[in-house]
Amino acid sequence: MIDYYGLRKISPERIQRVLSTKPGDPFPQSKGDVEERLEKIPGVVRSHIEAVCCDDGKVVLFVGIEEKGASHFSLRSEPTAEIYLPAATVDTYHQFLDAAESAAHDGPIEEDLRSGHSLMSDPATREIQQKFIDIATRDLPLLKNVLRTSADFEHRAIAAYIIGYSPKKRDVVPDLLQAIQDPEDSVRANAVRALSAIEVLATLQPDQQIQISPTWYIEMLNSVLWSDRTKAVKALMNLTDKRPDMIMTLLRERALPSLAEMARWKSLTHALGPYMLLGRVAGMSDEQLAESWTKGEREAVITRALKSARK
Repeated sequence: MIDYYGLRKISPERIQRVLSTKPGDPFPQSKGDVEERLEKIPGVVRSHIEAVCCDDGKVVLFVGIEEKGASHFSLRSEPTAEIYLPAATVDTYHQFLDAAESAAHDGPIEEDLRSGHSLMSDPATREIQQKFIDIATRDLPLLKNVLRTSADFEHRAIAAYIIGYSPKKRDVVPDLLQAIQDPEDSVRANAVRALSAIEVLATLQPDQQIQISPTWYIEMLNSVLWSDRTKAVKALMNLTDKRPDMIMTLLRERALPSLAEMARWKSLTHALGPYMLLGRVAGMSDEQLAESWTKGEREAVITRALKSARK
């Protein structure tokens, strides 16, 4: 299965001819070669292809294009400071990844986010995660510094994950929001994960007055990377549960075309989240959206959302 995004002026057929891959074909052997060919198309600034498993038993090839003059997800410059996390902290993080991967072989792992950070149901993984609380408490200034300035992207990604375990959630939100603009996608991914957990705590305990700006999530919807877009959709689904006017307005102004093309994906698994966001922008309840989705009225909801923006 092949799905596209970022196409405003260039047709899917034009991309398809250069892609030289049809639904059912083997995947291209060289991702870099394909992206290089796509970026030679007049009007294409950047391209990104990514294979994702699975939708109805099929692997999906997502082809992202950034056209000249289109909305652009801006990233900050690569940090250059020679500052690093202690070797023990890096080792603990790698132990966590190994434990989580091992536990996943036995099936899905449940995740508790009510404390504002992830605690896995697997005992071995959870025990390592609890060590992150001590690290974040003890080394918070260093974690902040590494996240913002380190030249080593792996250390920035580790800092983005562990900093979310700080007891002072409000204090780390600005650092994590800046990390959403990091030039390395693994750093952005861990920042979004940490913020999503903090958002759960903010909802459960509003007296803590934790505020998470949606601006950079919305900008991520215009990214040429599929992973950026899908993480932003997941975060925004949580933030728009009560339809706050500010977020609805920003979505109308900055992201409706991107959401519309994602909601039209043939991959239903990945189209559902953008479809729900569009329906919320259009003023529909989740129950109405579920009914319309079941009836196959996806295009009608997309059209309604786009019309609401023109009004």
